[in-house]
Amino acid sequence: MSRIKTFNLPDLGEGLTEGEILAWLVKVGDTIELNQPIVEVETAKAAVEIPAKWAGQVQAIHHPEGSTVEVGTPIIAIDTDPGAGPLDVPSTTATPAGDLPTPSAASLAAVEVAPAEGMVEPGLIGGPAPGGRTAVLVGYGPRTTTAKRRPRKAAVPAQTATTATPAGVDHGVVVGDRITPTAVSPAPQIHDRRGGVGPGGVGPGAGGGAGTAGVLAKPPVRKLAKDLGVDLRAVIGSGPLGSITREDVQQASRGAVAAEPVAATSTATSAASFGADREQRIPVKGVRKLTAENMSRSAFTAPHVTEFLTVDVTRAMRALERLRGRREWRDVRVSPLLLVAKAVLLAVKRHPMVNSTWAGDEIVVKEYVNLGIAAATERGLIVPNVKDAGRLSLRELADALNGLVQTAKSGRTSPADMSGGTLTITNVGVFGVDTGTPILPPGESAILAFGAVREMPWVHKGKVKVRQVTTLGLSFDHRIIDGELGSKFLRDIGDFLADPEAALLAWT
Repeated sequence: MSRIKTFNLPDLGEGLTEGEILAWLVKVGDTIELNQPIVEVETAKAAVEIPAKWAGQVQAIHHPEGSTVEVGTPIIAIDTDPGAGPLDVPSTTATPAGDLPTPSAASLAAVEVAPAEGMVEPGLIGGPAPGGRTAVLVGYGPRTTTAKRRPRKAAVPAQTATTATPAGVDHGVVVGDRITPTAVSPAPQIHDRRGGVGPGGVGPGAGGGAGTAGVLAKPPVRKLAKDLGVDLRAVIGSGPLGSITREDVQQASRGAVAAEPVAATSTATSAASFGADREQRIPVKGVRKLTAENMSRSAFTAPHVTEFLTVDVTRAMRALERLRGRREWRDVRVSPLLLVAKAVLLAVKRHPMVNSTWAGDEIVVKEYVNLGIAAATERGLIVPNVKDAGRLSLRELADALNGLVQTAKSGRTSPADMSGGTLTITNVGVFGVDTGTPILPPGESAILAFGAVREMPWVHKGKVKVRQVTTLGLSFDHRIIDGELGSKFLRDIGDFLADPEAALLAWT
């Protein structure tokens, strides 16, 4: 059995297909324990730490921080028996200047680490990887933001050069992150480090300027160009020997570079590039991407209806003050959201059809309420939910809501906490907004928007007085909930908030 184990990115919840590596918690050479967190990965639902499946020594990390990796792709190699002795790294044979032999798999493997012969598993350095490539660390691009590089374990052999030039011309070869001059002799074909072969000595990574079959750019620059949608063939390189730099790609993405430099008075690009230097391009991924897909699907599949109700919540606010003053509640954060959640849970008991899902040829009515609370975080909007919230006491519900919000703000909400929601509350009042027309989360039939509580003139007992008032907005799926049911459900929530004590006595 091989001592080298390859750890693949697992499915982190409900069919997720990819994740972004936020941070590596270990480095090559570290000794790790079973179930020790090794990497933090952001999926479309949450940022989670993934534990190690084996104890041992880290031999290779296949993707840098900032990489988006598909589920099932190797991300790290672990030597499960480091005490058995060092792994053999095949040596390379020196060649006279001017000769550029085809690099072998062994020499490519020596970039970071080379497993002993016969012990290479799929996905390890020097072994086969998805897409028919050779899995090497050189060639995976970093994130587009500035990041610190750890020093490499070994220098890249000159044999791993990717550039090819005409006979007798010294354009240099790419070694690690630098360009080193070298003499190049005539050769009909050159193999690049990814195994590609270009006719007439021009590989996929070759080229030095306009008019050539390829371009001269480092792998991180190529990835940045791919992410920004920039065609490298149309970019004029400003780096050594005409190579394309990150700045060239970023400038091209803003529309400032399309061809050879022209006079400052030229009007050919003035209209197209106007204001381009004051634009920001934000990649759509992770939570934002999933939210966009879910909202688009929900908006165009479920027929939405939204109703509004303005409620005098003065008595509810006074009840909260009395609750805060009780000895057993002094260490609990009590907010108006707690009463709104309780009102929703009690109203569901009176109108269970609201807590259901449209399943094509049937309606699935849930006898449990996984109450979702929409939370705005630095990573975007997420909707974790309190499992079986209807069975909780008011104190238990308060603790669950507080824990849910704190976990969401820290970015540690797990995929399980965001799965299986049946009914949602979105508290737009914290932003000073009166109410809104929320879009249903997929699979749910109702969502309540809770607006800001404001002091307003209100007719109370025949006189105009200053009262605390809020506006509720209920969106629901009209396939399941008709106007009568939606109106009764919203009215019951309003009645509870208008007089919580009376509603509790009447409904329980």
